[in-house]
Amino acid sequence: MPIIKSAKKAARQATKRTEHNVKIKKDIKSALKTFKANPTQENLAKAQSEYDKAVKKDLLKKNTASRRKAKLYAIAKEAGLKLTKKATEKKAGAKKTQSKAKAEAK
Repeated sequence: MPIIKSAKKAARQATKRTEHNVKIKKDIKSALKTFKANPTQENLAKAQSEYDKAVKKDLLKKNTASRRKAKLYAIAKEAGLKLTKKATEKKAGAKKTQSKAKAEAK
């Protein structure tokens, strides 16, 4: 057991973080299991969402999640699932113009 106060706090933080990370990993595994059992568009989206959340929380690296999502697509294609692309456009252009405007104002 830690004796120093900061070490005690670090131990508490580590246990909380471990519990949180285990929960996210369980969510990924359950979504993947559901998708493999019943490959549908909704289950595919759920599994992809779980991988994206793990990347956002720095639990998985970006390329690892990308590789695993590609595997999901392969499973979906093998199951004969029709994949549709969503027309989601990011407003990155608006962010660029705002930053350019700030730079010009200086």
